[in-house]
Amino acid sequence: MPARPLAVLCGPTAVGKTALAVALAQHLDAEIVCADSRTVYRGMDIGTAKPSAAARAAVPHHLLDVVDPQETFTVAQFQRLAHAAIADIRRRGKQPLLVGGTGLYIRAVVDDLRIPAVAPDPVLRARLEAVARTRGPEALHGQLQALDPVAASRIHPHNVRRVVRALEVCLATGRPISSQQHRGEPAAVVLVGIWRARADLYRRIETRVDEQLAAGLLEETRQLLAHGVPLDAPAMQGLGYKELAGYLQGHYDYADAVRLLKRNTRRYAKRQLTWFRKDTRIRWVDATGVEPHVLLPRVHAIMETEHAVPGRREWQHHR
Repeated sequence: MPARPLAVLCGPTAVGKTALAVALAQHLDAEIVCADSRTVYRGMDIGTAKPSAAARAAVPHHLLDVVDPQETFTVAQFQRLAHAAIADIRRRGKQPLLVGGTGLYIRAVVDDLRIPAVAPDPVLRARLEAVARTRGPEALHGQLQALDPVAASRIHPHNVRRVVRALEVCLATGRPISSQQHRGEPAAVVLVGIWRARADLYRRIETRVDEQLAAGLLEETRQLLAHGVPLDAPAMQGLGYKELAGYLQGHYDYADAVRLLKRNTRRYAKRQLTWFRKDTRIRWVDATGVEPHVLLPRVHAIMETEHAVPGRREWQHHR
């Protein structure tokens, strides 16, 4: 009997994926594989909005707390660990449910991307990141545009981490990264995306930030810095940490840090939606003003009845 299609639940930050995923996993007899580029880091709990202890007790979660925040964690590492977790879940007769908002992580699994095997070069990365700091992210993105216009069209200029990685691969191999990102055998998959009207989503973002701050996000950031996590570590570029680190360093006051965090989170959510909207396989469910228990039967019905959609060998990219 062939394995059931891989179930995927995606959407922007603060849209309500976590609570819905737990309820959905219980209905599907599933275990959750987290597709989030920040929850992989240990000790970064509040700022990454990790599932609560109660949620993890209710349903097993995989790929949380994988590496220390001082370490670099790559898409290739995530892909390898996700494939292993999915295979293990299936061996035990359970359904894997891939959940998250990091589009590239989801794509790496669903479309089995062949990722260039180029080891990180700390010296080169530091030099490229210095360009972004001193001349602005657009200047660094311009370098990528000159070397690999296809990759540049896919990466937002302010996503410095991905721009740096693309340049690193180009400079190390002498070939554009876009020419090296081949697809393997796409998975049979059912993708459901959760969205909300802008005003509703932005209200939830504001509420989440306020709750994170009340829960101790500032102290969590202070502790990470005190334990020697460098400011330029990829982990510290996550929402919340970089804004509060700026406050702790005296670059601006606390009110400005909160304002920046809320603004940056809204912008990030918009970029996430732009990414996901490119994938025509995703079945979208409107969660505007709706609680998870109301959404559950709608999403469950799609997961149970939707025919598997073959993964695409060509990924559409739009400006």
